Amino acid sequence: MRRTLRRRPLLALALLPPGRAAAEPAPLVAAAADLSFALEEIAARFRAETGLALRLSFGSSGNIARQIEQGSPVELFLSADEAYVVRLQAGGHTRDGGALYAIGRIALFAPHGSPIRVEAGLQGVAEALSAGRIRRFAIANPEHAPYGRAAMQALRNAGLWEAIRPHLVFGENVAQAAQFALAGGSQGGIVAYSLVLAPALQGRGQHMLLPDSLHDPLRQRMVLTRRAGGAAERFHAFLQEPQAREILRRHGFALPGE
Repeated sequence: MRRTLRRRPLLALALLPPGRAAAEPAPLVAAAADLSFALEEIAARFRAETGLALRLSFGSSGNIARQIEQGSPVELFLSADEAYVVRLQAGGHTRDGGALYAIGRIALFAPHGSPIRVEAGLQGVAEALSAGRIRRFAIANPEHAPYGRAAMQALRNAGLWEAIRPHLVFGENVAQAAQFALAGGSQGGIVAYSLVLAPALQGRGQHMLLPDSLHDPLRQRMVLTRRAGGAAERFHAFLQEPQAREILRRHGFALPGE
């Protein structure tokens, strides 16, 4: 036992409320990248109230689902697309069908100095594209990132997909797409609304919320896996309480039932 504690002191000792023996490691919570800022805040509030810490991991929903199928020790999965939860349930990897926790939105973002008229929405993208002023435009990879699929659908519905394809740069997830939209030489991108509201992007460009009629609904569902323990169960319940929902709302998510 002494040898184990020497190798993993923080993991073994920092996870349960004061005065309790370390009985289990902090649960691994894997979440879609659009939750990067909102979930950090919720987890901090959860720990302040319960003394329970969490290990948070962010990525594309498709990649996380595949890792769970391959045996990743994820206890709670927050997907940006409920279809991945349905798939995991069908494969016997989850306790049940999970719970809808948010509806995501996408936004056009352009850094300062971009030729895109953000206030004109995708028409502004079309104008800059026609003028040959877009060289790089970022979205998440549509193959495994729900926000990338929503961005692709929006561009298709605006009649811009074929023209803009040669200029696209794909982020592995929507958070990386937001970084690419800010990178030197980029004229902007379509990313999660929750990310353009975050401090990391505030003051670094302009954004416009895009109509949700341009893409399929981003129905975001969470689910406990077969590996879930008591701490993951408590966090799953906490995410459905008013204070957690208010944080999600403040970060730009629409909430189920409202």
